[in-house]
Amino acid sequence: MRILVAEPLAAEGIAVLRERHDVDERAGLSRDEYLAIIPDYDALVVRSQVQVDAAMIAAGTRLAVIGRAGVGVDNVDLDAATRAGVTVVNAPTGNTIAAAEHTLALLYALARNVSAAEASLRRGEWKRAQFTGVELRGKTLGIVGFGKIGQAVAARAQAMEMPLLVSDPYVTSEQAALHGAELVSLDEILTRADVVSLHVPKTRTTAGMIGAAELARMKPTAFLLNVARGGVVDEVALAEALAAGTIAGAAVDVFAAEPPVGSPLLEAPHAVLTPHLGASTAEAQVRVAVEAAQQVVDVLEGRSARYAVNAPLLTPETARAIAPYVPLAETLGSFLAQYVRGGIDSLAVQVSGELAEHDCSQVAAAALRGLLEETTTERVNLVNAATIAKARGIGVTETRTSDAGAYATLVTLRAGSGGRTSTIAGTIGAGEPRIVRIDDYRLDMEPVTWMLMTSHRDRPGMVGRIGAVLGEADVNISAMTLARSAPRADALMLLALDDTVPDAVAARIRALDAILDVWVLHLGRGDA
Repeated sequence: MRILVAEPLAAEGIAVLRERHDVDERAGLSRDEYLAIIPDYDALVVRSQVQVDAAMIAAGTRLAVIGRAGVGVDNVDLDAATRAGVTVVNAPTGNTIAAAEHTLALLYALARNVSAAEASLRRGEWKRAQFTGVELRGKTLGIVGFGKIGQAVAARAQAMEMPLLVSDPYVTSEQAALHGAELVSLDEILTRADVVSLHVPKTRTTAGMIGAAELARMKPTAFLLNVARGGVVDEVALAEALAAGTIAGAAVDVFAAEPPVGSPLLEAPHAVLTPHLGASTAEAQVRVAVEAAQQVVDVLEGRSARYAVNAPLLTPETARAIAPYVPLAETLGSFLAQYVRGGIDSLAVQVSGELAEHDCSQVAAAALRGLLEETTTERVNLVNAATIAKARGIGVTETRTSDAGAYATLVTLRAGSGGRTSTIAGTIGAGEPRIVRIDDYRLDMEPVTWMLMTSHRDRPGMVGRIGAVLGEADVNISAMTLARSAPRADALMLLALDDTVPDAVAARIRALDAILDVWVLHLGRGDA
């Protein structure tokens, strides 16, 4: 088969492709030139510059696979590729060591004032006392986000004799302990750590996660490292904190806008800045090239790709049958993740009733996507759901049964966390998704973007008191349901809202007499 390599690729990757197929290296062509030649190729390999949009995919009538030699796939239209039956693969592990080592390089540069001292020396100065540093041994390292790169940083920090703290909503205490770390909250990392290192994707939840308030909670002697994603840190707030001496220093490799023209960090003191070099090593470039190339060959030869980032198309009949249940499962997964609040170590997905006659793999994958959407930059789908779950230490089981009780079809998710099992179930009623079970509580509620759930003692007036607090805060309730285990026992109330509930309002509800717990939920449905 014919493979078009449209951007420079390490020779080792080219060799993998050429061993089995015909390869043309045509880097630097114009868009029109690529559109003209793409119909002649079965595979396309790019890095980050060539934009593989819907038009290019449509022109590639022979394309079976698109390989991205790197982690992100922002330059590939995944929806168009999936519709066209084209598998998209990337190389998510090739730069792990490079990113981890760059994180530590920046940390050492901060601790020993390397950049400032080198610049001073080049100016003809000899100011040794001015650049006295600190030793890292014994300093506590707080790692926010404990995926592949966070774990690689932890392994190296142990050799540096640095105590480790970890914050990650999808990691259990046992998983953290296996890496010599203590699992704590983000707030505890901010207050306890001497070094805070960020290794999270940029998502709705993590965008701006480190701002003025978070920086104010850090030690004045602490360092902040960001080799993750631009936009995770408020650059204005960080520059102001550095100027005020709120923290001792920061090292930043990624920026909200790249290049960071006009960023206040460019003028900030006590900062070490690099131009997105986390993955820029000769070895990493070879690894991502080989990793992408091997998967391109696998797909061309009919094998499954290890890191496919889109799902293959289903038969028309199955696609029609499962279509409404895929978003339902994703919503249930998102709800469950927020309900459990802790590290999830197992997920059981059960499809019951009429849908059980079909291939329900995408339903299970959608549930995982909802569960993991805030913790990974990788797209979770039919092909890679099991791999990503395994990397997160989550055991996944899928079952199908014809018995759905009173429902035509029922999707049930059971999450295991620290020996406790949490359950949520949903169905489609009158064409709309419905949540019908939370643990042992039976209910019937349409999920919406913003929801509030309370667990409370079943006492007269509870619904009114909670509603009054929301009303005073101008939070409108659009629907509600109430379930209880027995009269005057424990009750579960689920409210559909037009807006989110501010933290202060949730705290007022939590403080009400007979309230056991409160959850403010965002399910990503609608316009919010």
